Amino acid sequence: VGLVYMFNLIVGTGALTMPKAFATAGWLVSLILLMFLGFMSYMTTTFVVEAMAAANAQLRWKRMEKRKEDDDEDSSSGVSDSDVLLQDGYERAETRPILSVQRRGSPNIFEITERVEMGQMASMFFNKVGVNLFYFCIIIYLYGDLAIYAAAVPVSLMQVTCSATGNHSCSVGDGTKYNDTDKCWGPIRRIDAYRLYLAAFTLLLGPFTFFNVQKTKYLQIMTSLMRWIAFILMIILALIRISRGQAEGHPSMAQLSGIRNLFGVCVYSFMCQHSLPSLITPISKKKHVNKLVLLDYILILAFYSLLSFTAIYCFRNDTLMDMYTLNFTNCEIINVAFIRYFLGLFPVFTISTNFPIIAVTLRNNWKTLFHREGGTYPWVVDRIVFPAITLIPPVLVAFCTHDLESLVGITGAYAGNGIQYLIPAFLAYCSRKDTQLVFGSGTVNKHLSPFRHTFWIVFVLIWGFSCFVFVTANIVLSESKL
Repeated sequence: VGLVYMFNLIVGTGALTMPKAFATAGWLVSLILLMFLGFMSYMTTTFVVEAMAAANAQLRWKRMEKRKEDDDEDSSSGVSDSDVLLQDGYERAETRPILSVQRRGSPNIFEITERVEMGQMASMFFNKVGVNLFYFCIIIYLYGDLAIYAAAVPVSLMQVTCSATGNHSCSVGDGTKYNDTDKCWGPIRRIDAYRLYLAAFTLLLGPFTFFNVQKTKYLQIMTSLMRWIAFILMIILALIRISRGQAEGHPSMAQLSGIRNLFGVCVYSFMCQHSLPSLITPISKKKHVNKLVLLDYILILAFYSLLSFTAIYCFRNDTLMDMYTLNFTNCEIINVAFIRYFLGLFPVFTISTNFPIIAVTLRNNWKTLFHREGGTYPWVVDRIVFPAITLIPPVLVAFCTHDLESLVGITGAYAGNGIQYLIPAFLAYCSRKDTQLVFGSGTVNKHLSPFRHTFWIVFVLIWGFSCFVFVTANIVLSESKL
């Protein structure tokens, strides 16, 4: 179940922008980069699991030390460490998820039974500068996420409802290139319609940022179901069109100019590291967790390849939309109106349910970053200022641009790069040093990453920093050409 959740978490909105990125970078370059970034993401996932085990061991050891002190004070000596550990395990059984209650026998000190979020791990293993950089990276990533969501919904609504021919459902994806200044309804231009939808989206979902979002289980089940129906429909429709000989795509093998956006989209599309504590902790048998996660990554890689290859061979490069679902709102592709509207409006439903959750997460991260020990915020700061600084910047970005491929590319290439490569590598390195200091050099973490040699950590860090340089240089060079 945990691995199904991980699959659903990774395969999200990023996948919808992947076909366009594949087409602009060329199929061979795209496939090689996708496989390499999938491997890198898997490696850093094992780093995070290792750091979670080290954090659990440290928390357990601190409780043992505290229990020892209490026992010494009560003059009740003669209690062994394993007894203390067992007693601690049974006392905490009621507060743990059912699946993670340990069986009889002394649990391994590195057993992952307690959920330790990335922020908590950062505060345990990093110094103050490192913790602040961690929160800065998470905040930038969440801002990018919100900007993508805030642009994707109005873009989908604009594309589906605006039409130059007057036939609302058949004009998108037919090869006609629309400009933002083209008419939508009467005197209203397409860009005006987009901004109207953005305003409505902000007014409807923005207020959730000022409250807490809880009990979203049924919403998540519904959006997962819709997501799978939409993805399978798009793959089947593209395959049918290719099998009938109606395919128009002639993708190139390699176009280096498209690598920047493809890199960002791929990093964004493999993102799950920040949610691993919630996914891995409740799993009962964690002995083969790394192998099962590897299987997950192989399935995701196959799924992304299938979606992207069917897209680039079915549609011409110049007709592929930033949001792939919009290619299926054309009557020639599918003549069933319900399916056209379902696929065209699919991002509206799924993204709308995620927006409040991401916004509340970002707001809470801001609060944590500025938190003072024992201090509380004034009501205005807590209820007005933090939600406002959460909501306004992404809406302003979405107001200025609706280029989803670039938004996803830049978010993935910068903040995503930090969360997916740099932070897990530093967590693995610092947690190994801390474990040796606390437990001695002979202690082995049972969840040690298969990439245990220091070479892999150095490799990930060099790769992460070189990606920053490459993407920045690419942006500067392309801007100077303009």
